[in-house]
Amino acid sequence: MRNYTREEIMELVEEEDVGFIRLQFTDIFGNMKNMAIPVNQLPKALDNRIVFDGSSIDGYARMEESDMYLYPDLNTFEIFPWRPQQGKVARFICNVYKTDGTPYSQDPRQVLAKAIAEAKELGLSFRVRPECEFFLFHTDENGMATTTTHERASYFDVGPLDMGENARRDIVLTLEEMDIAVKSSHHEHAPGQHEIDMEFAEASCMADDLMTFKTVVKTIAKRHGLHASFMPKPLSSVHGSGMHLNMYMRRDDKNIFTDQGDAYGLSKEAYYFIAGIMKHIKAITFITNPLVNSYKRLVTGYEAPSHIAWSPINKTQLIRIPSIRGESTRIELTSPDPAANPYLALAVCLKAGLQGIKDRQLPPSAIDQTIAKMSAAEVARAQVEALPRTLLEAAGAFEEDEFIRSVVGEELARKLIKAKKAEYLDYAEKVSTWEIEQYLHRI
Repeated sequence: MRNYTREEIMELVEEEDVGFIRLQFTDIFGNMKNMAIPVNQLPKALDNRIVFDGSSIDGYARMEESDMYLYPDLNTFEIFPWRPQQGKVARFICNVYKTDGTPYSQDPRQVLAKAIAEAKELGLSFRVRPECEFFLFHTDENGMATTTTHERASYFDVGPLDMGENARRDIVLTLEEMDIAVKSSHHEHAPGQHEIDMEFAEASCMADDLMTFKTVVKTIAKRHGLHASFMPKPLSSVHGSGMHLNMYMRRDDKNIFTDQGDAYGLSKEAYYFIAGIMKHIKAITFITNPLVNSYKRLVTGYEAPSHIAWSPINKTQLIRIPSIRGESTRIELTSPDPAANPYLALAVCLKAGLQGIKDRQLPPSAIDQTIAKMSAAEVARAQVEALPRTLLEAAGAFEEDEFIRSVVGEELARKLIKAKKAEYLDYAEKVSTWEIEQYLHRI
């Protein structure tokens, strides 16, 4: 991890001929925001004196307390490789502070920082590796997004079947140029669908990297004349896009999830962590699957989970244990999608897992059979519950789970519940194409 000083930043900016600085932060819904300043304002930014109007950002400050400050994290300094090489553009990811000099509690980055601090007090660090899927679609004559792709490639296909191969390669090269380590990339199941997997990183770095990842994917796709979409289910009849989270905890640089003496190679801490997530998963789903559209993906038939179960074998379950063991032992949560706010998603997963470790909870028995192939009686006997079916149901579960609400804080929880219930009701009031096709001709 970098550890830049103020002086090193000033030297880098001069050496690299940086002309503009973007001060980035993330709103409560996971959208990247930024303010651009000319390089002559950099000393002011480094003194944490850049002010913005928080009341103009959805879910941020009220009008009567609108002034907020951006505190750049020096270790997030990056030069955008795709911008001009004279008068380059660089960025910092910032924390949001109030006028009294205290951190803004509803800044998603601060929410994650609090969760990480609690783990650190226990001598633990949280390591994460996401598997992020997205679609590359064509644009229309005005450059606007469509859901059209001319390719017919499927899982692991190569060019020329995979028509997004060149764009995906340039995305990976750009990520690596920005010091984001990529494990692999490939074409996914659906035409136009792709996956890029990053290497493991500490949770705070990974959340920053995921926000940068989305920017890079969209920017490079546009340069190829394409639109990159992280919408979980843009097309009805194909696989949706997930963001599987591979997770483990470390103490003294050792993976605490591994135990070679266990039948599954898992430590008690790993079982406790699984139990903590399973206990709170309905409320967690509100954070990890934040759109009306998210719940079109969490259905059977497309390799996405629909029930609350875990398995060391079956990859269709909510939580699976990839086959590799030892220091690489990890758990994989398969329900999250790439529309999630990464700071909040990692915070609730970490805190739920930590709570499981503290309480020494054990998960229910593993279910290795595919739930979609089980009879209703078998599902009932196994006491397997379903994940929330809609955003409204997930909002209700979040509202009822005092512990998960406390992770994000009551004020931010209230804002998220209000906004997402309104989003669902707005959706429910709209007449869809499906309704017209089903009813208009015969009712």
